[in-house]
Amino acid sequence: MSLRILLLIGLGGFLGSVLRFILQQYTDRLFSTSFPIGIFLVNVLGSLLIGLIIGIAMHKSFLSDEMQLLLATGFCGGFTTFSAFSFDNLKYLQTSEYGLLLGYAGGSVILGVLATFLGIWLVRYF
Repeated sequence: MSLRILLLIGLGGFLGSVLRFILQQYTDRLFSTSFPIGIFLVNVLGSLLIGLIIGIAMHKSFLSDEMQLLLATGFCGGFTTFSAFSFDNLKYLQTSEYGLLLGYAGGSVILGVLATFLGIWLVRYF
């Protein structure tokens, strides 16, 4: 593994993390709710984005291996927030907010998988 690859992944992770923070802050200010809509939105959008990136790589063949690492591993890895997602769900479990727990965890997983599929499908057929 080269230093160039590590730097590309690091750059993507930095950009993804910064955009996640900005989007999460903006969304949380826009919607006043105990539901972590900012993280939820980031995870679904990140799933769609990684689907688009993988779809382009698989079906359009114009993304280099380095660009895939920058975008999918770096940017999407920094942009999505599974650790924050896990912590939010643990708080719902500890406070017996089972409806929010099921809605957030189930919705994130189901919509995340569907968004990834949609990203790949969009690239393949459009």
